[in-house]
Amino acid sequence: MLKRLLFFPLFLLCACTVGPDYKEPIVFKDEKIAKSLQLTDANVKISKQWYEQFNDKSLNALIETALSNNPTIKGGVEKLRQARTIAAINGTQYLPTLNAGTQYEYTKASKNIGLTADTNYFQIGLDASWEIDVWGAGRRLNEQSLAEFEQAYFSLHNLQVMIMAEIANNYFLLKTTQAQLSNAKNNLKLQQEILQTVKEKYEFGLADTAAYHQAQYLTETTKAMIPTLENQITVYKNALAVLSGVLPDDLPADVSDTHDNPAQQAYLFDIHKLYELPADIIRSRPDVKAAERAIAAQNAAIGKAIAALYPNLSIGGLLGFQSGAGSKLFNSDSQAYGYTPKISLPLFNWGRLQNHIQLQKEIKAETFENYRQTVLHAVEELNNAISAVQTEYRHNLAQRNAVRNMQQVLNATREKYETGLVQFSELLKTEQDLLNAQTELITSNGAMYQNVIAFYKATGGGYN
Repeated sequence: MLKRLLFFPLFLLCACTVGPDYKEPIVFKDEKIAKSLQLTDANVKISKQWYEQFNDKSLNALIETALSNNPTIKGGVEKLRQARTIAAINGTQYLPTLNAGTQYEYTKASKNIGLTADTNYFQIGLDASWEIDVWGAGRRLNEQSLAEFEQAYFSLHNLQVMIMAEIANNYFLLKTTQAQLSNAKNNLKLQQEILQTVKEKYEFGLADTAAYHQAQYLTETTKAMIPTLENQITVYKNALAVLSGVLPDDLPADVSDTHDNPAQQAYLFDIHKLYELPADIIRSRPDVKAAERAIAAQNAAIGKAIAALYPNLSIGGLLGFQSGAGSKLFNSDSQAYGYTPKISLPLFNWGRLQNHIQLQKEIKAETFENYRQTVLHAVEELNNAISAVQTEYRHNLAQRNAVRNMQQVLNATREKYETGLVQFSELLKTEQDLLNAQTELITSNGAMYQNVIAFYKATGGGYN
């Protein structure tokens, strides 16, 4: 019996892992991507808490709350836990199992089969079984489970990056709208003062009807902007509440308008840093890593499918007591043991196993294309973000100059109107042009923040 038992360890020494070994795919070399994006391949580090550079405590509080309370992120955490549990389950699938059991059987013999006696059968003991992983099906299963766990990890990281960027984007949209509302109210106050002056002149016959109605039109036009802006503010607050996982009244930060509203001034950003990125910045993004891990998992699935074509080796064993009488069950003469080696080889299954292998290969080809698409989208996103920051930087500079010039035009036009050199309609038009220029500048200030946020999101939410 000892020689027979030695057969199994010797057989295991010959075991192998069938199927293709995984190699990380390279659809585009890092150097080629870096050249396409004009990156300097600098050894830069981008903090995972990139949002803290805005020095806004309210924004920090919103993001920190969302990271622990956002339903989408918490769902991603649960998916990660599920992947970990599945990996633990699959890791034991090809290990020996041992069960304890007891059995009682009573047979009442038929009178038509001759002289027989009723029988009792008692059994208690340990039942062992082991499907030996000769061809590496278990090892491929573990490999697949680990890759799927890592895929869930990077998918969770990607969710966090997306939620952080979404909160920051909505926060600065809120601040931009609040600044626009404040600007509209200030202009409305000025326009109402002008309207009152024109009204008094009109009542004394010193201003014509056109001037009076033009002043009314400008005032009402500005007044009509306010409800729309107030509604947008409500929408952005609600969006921040959903992203934070709280009700609108329970926002973890004060998001009311303040005198130091960041949208009132341009965000200073060194645009030269846009290109000071390492060559592997795209490959390091969590969404790209998740897509790459999906290929690794599917590659292991191919090996597991191939292993099903080979002979299956298993062994079962019994150690316990058997007896026809319960009182004698634990006697030494009732001791029993046995072992059952088994080898099975699939011979004919209508091509099911071969088609299953082909299916896994086709799924791998699909995951590869998904990975390639993810890489291309990542390059596009980063390229667009870099371009948007640069473009908005130039636009913002020009818009600031436009506001300064328009303010000087208004001052000069007002002096001319007071001395009777220009018509009132020209003064009103200048007032309206200044309001439009100020509104556009505030929008540009907010766009600067949004484009910088998009840039950090495109880098994968940090790089170290």
